[in-house]
Amino acid sequence: MDNKLRSSYKVIIVVVLTIMVSGACKKKNAIDKCGGTEGGPGGLVSLLVSTDQDITMGLAAVKEIESNPSKYQVLDSSKNVKAYGHIYRITKNILNSGNVFYKNEFAWRIRIIKDDSTLNAFCTPGGYIYVYTGLIKFLDNETQLAGVMGHEMGHADRRHGAKQMIQQYGISMLLSILTDSTSSKLPELAANLLLLKYSRSDETEADNYSVRYLYGTEYDPRGAKYFFEKLIAAGQTGGMPAFLSTHPNPEDRVANIDKLWECLGSKVGQTFVTQYMDFKSSLP
Repeated sequence: MDNKLRSSYKVIIVVVLTIMVSGACKKKNAIDKCGGTEGGPGGLVSLLVSTDQDITMGLAAVKEIESNPSKYQVLDSSKNVKAYGHIYRITKNILNSGNVFYKNEFAWRIRIIKDDSTLNAFCTPGGYIYVYTGLIKFLDNETQLAGVMGHEMGHADRRHGAKQMIQQYGISMLLSILTDSTSSKLPELAANLLLLKYSRSDETEADNYSVRYLYGTEYDPRGAKYFFEKLIAAGQTGGMPAFLSTHPNPEDRVANIDKLWECLGSKVGQTFVTQYMDFKSSLP
């Protein structure tokens, strides 16, 4: 391809992107009575980055994790059948809530990382979920864990990771990396995904969708709230986890979750303490 033809293609791409961006700015998803969007996340991410490209980013992160077993000691599902049975059930309950927009498009594969000193969970773009044993053992019931998992799944479902990557790389560079499986920048992108720090607005949205997901299950929809309250109590006794260092104020998040829960109708669900104790006892 000669330089003149390349330049013509670049002009066409710029024009198309300009039209798409213009349309994205004019078209917004409807807002429901409690402040949530009816439908997918919308915006530039939905227009410019495909769900398949979210999965490509997620798989790059999975490869990065699996290549570093000393840092990410992922439990073998074939050797920890009972523990995985519990966490598969929780994941399925959330996905079957009727409120996960990309339920059928994303992988929603979950793995447990053995690290009792880390209170954390995360979900990559495309729905690859990781939960640390430290978090599972710290919590008291299943609805607390479902609240945290719903929050992390919300980051993927609302496509926050893709949005962050656009901000870091720019859309042209990001699409170039994602459309070339041999790109030398793909491992760098994967490493950056595992170090993501979401904005306050992204964290608030993920909290809100955790409530919405759990509202369609038997769980108490305020699972994330109970998690934050436990963190606050730990902090008041001198043991505030490092997890909070990259997240908004937990007291504000508790208040926001309560406000949304009341708006949705104040449904009270179950916490499933007994089966959660069985889950914890099945961990190595």
